[in-house]
Amino acid sequence: MAEYTTETNPRASTPSQQPAALGTQHTIVVPASISMVGLLGAGDEFLTMLEREFDADIHVRGNQVTLAGDRGEVALVERLLDELVAMIRTGQGLSPEIVASSIAMMRTETKERPAEVLTLNILSNRGRTIRPKTLNQKRYVDAIDKHTVVFAIGPAGTGKTYLAMAKAVQSLQSKQVNRIILTRPAVEAGERLGYLPGTLSEKIDPYLRPLYDALHDMIDPESIPKLLTAGTIEVAPLAFMRGRSLNDAFIILDEAQNTSPEQMKMFLTRLGFGSKMVVTGDVTQVDLPMGTRSGLRVVQEILDELQDVHFTHLTSHDVVRHKLVGRIVAAYDTYEATREIDVDGRRSGSHRP
Repeated sequence: MAEYTTETNPRASTPSQQPAALGTQHTIVVPASISMVGLLGAGDEFLTMLEREFDADIHVRGNQVTLAGDRGEVALVERLLDELVAMIRTGQGLSPEIVASSIAMMRTETKERPAEVLTLNILSNRGRTIRPKTLNQKRYVDAIDKHTVVFAIGPAGTGKTYLAMAKAVQSLQSKQVNRIILTRPAVEAGERLGYLPGTLSEKIDPYLRPLYDALHDMIDPESIPKLLTAGTIEVAPLAFMRGRSLNDAFIILDEAQNTSPEQMKMFLTRLGFGSKMVVTGDVTQVDLPMGTRSGLRVVQEILDELQDVHFTHLTSHDVVRHKLVGRIVAAYDTYEATREIDVDGRRSGSHRP
């Protein structure tokens, strides 16, 4: 990205300091083609984030950014600015979420570059582009490309189902598959179906509505009824999968924590030639009747070492809804962890499936 000069920081040059603690100063010249407002944010919003997250002094004058402080921190900020410039050059504007994700990746020192992760285009529709927004989401998307069966396990808001559906639509458009099958267990509908008004379709529709909503984000709404009528896209309860062999299809099982072990086995054995399966769920949100084990919990013990099967685990750090959602999920995780063992050393909360 930049040209820079290096000077020894005077404040770190006293003989008593160890070499590792010596400070440094870099002056980075941002290319003239890059808008400083785009790089630093309106009202210096992104600059403020950098100053808050890194132990380095950052001063901006024109298109020059001077960094001073600990060598490691200065190096991280310089690499981060390089990544942000690379993203801007792709035509993608920066946002607080993108900058925050980039900072997190720099801190974890992953081999993947933020610019590679956050500019990966999965699907574009009506001027909107769907991309992974965290490193784990990028690894999840890559796993779908590399493996036949992928499990995505994590809390709400981590993009488990949304990214899987984007990959399904991408596979359909590129003719890698001939159809998309979206399914989820209608746990409450199964228990109370006879008491609900309307036809079977009307009774189960509320449980499949989230899948329809995601479809409308990815496919022109006027074409969806035709695709559904032709069977190119099928949205159905899990019970409708029994006895079928699903060939040349991209198959997504959503809310898989609400399957029994028997239902999970039934679903996985529907896999046909030329197909991919993605199974998503949150093992902390099981709605099964008391005493019924979650098929999503059990399957991890059974298939964890099986070739061409991959498990992706997403966390509160991967929540891409309102930033408060991530904090809420983390708070619940902490709360659940503290009550796992009571004062007698016995597991509390063991009533959960």
